[in-house]
Amino acid sequence: MARVIVHCAIYRDGRRIECPEGHAGALAAARAAGRGSFVWIGLFEPSAEELEQVGREFALHPLAVEDAVRAHQRPKVEAYQGSLFVALKTLGYHPGGHAVTGGEVMVFVGEDFVMTVRHGADSPLGELRTELEQQPELLKYGPSAVLHAVCDAVVDGYVDVAVALQADLDELEADVFAPGRIGRETAGRIYGYKRQLVAVRRATAPLLEPMLRLERGGVPYVRPEALPYLRAVAGHLARANDQVDAMDRLLSDILSANLAQVSVQQNNDMRKISAWAALAAVPTMIAGVYGMNFEHMPELHQPWGYPAAVALMVLVCVALHRVFKRHDWL
Repeated sequence: MARVIVHCAIYRDGRRIECPEGHAGALAAARAAGRGSFVWIGLFEPSAEELEQVGREFALHPLAVEDAVRAHQRPKVEAYQGSLFVALKTLGYHPGGHAVTGGEVMVFVGEDFVMTVRHGADSPLGELRTELEQQPELLKYGPSAVLHAVCDAVVDGYVDVAVALQADLDELEADVFAPGRIGRETAGRIYGYKRQLVAVRRATAPLLEPMLRLERGGVPYVRPEALPYLRAVAGHLARANDQVDAMDRLLSDILSANLAQVSVQQNNDMRKISAWAALAAVPTMIAGVYGMNFEHMPELHQPWGYPAAVALMVLVCVALHRVFKRHDWL
């Protein structure tokens, strides 16, 4: 069990106090510490047996425990008897590989406890506890303060990913419209970015409704004092969603423009091929006529016949070349 417990601490009136070693008895110690006290326990990728053991001690609902074990949950808020369950998706972005990676954070909130269960490496909770302990005026709101801090950290992660994607998208846009950069690999890069945006949208879009539900109030185990903070998080999430939607529309426009560029380039290539084919067809036709070996062709017996035929080929080819050049076919 020790390997999955990241941290366990008791807080009273926003300040950390002494607590038993490990999670066993921590909830009883928090209740014994008096009103305004709560225990915060953090778990990392626990097994079903480990989380069920902790769940029994904290009287968590079996369905919520099952969701926290399996992970891969849609962002949601579920109220159970004795606790509130919140599922969040976390995001990370690696510019070198142009890849959006994800994880999950499950939060159990009770009257005098809060439990965070993390899955995946992309977690924004590494320094969250330390930062929150430096704000006792916020931490005094109890488990609701921790819930707000977790949601805020997750949404801030969305904003950071959106900013990084926007920077790479600006670079992609400049590259797509650079001279001589039309090709299949460009369309492939655009589709790759659209896949990254789909991954971001799967995390941000479904979370908006649960966040609105939290900030409206009336949710069990969420104190009214925390509602303005949750409202600010919902606003940040809405802006992140708007930014993702704008990037998706921009990518669609870039893809359409790239396809139009490819079509124009293909038309230009076909015109050039047709022009060169016409230039080659004239001497071929004249040579073909002379190659039929008719007997009664006056110029065959004239000393100027061969130079005249060659001169005719050159004259017609030059004339055609000038015409095609004037019409920008060559």
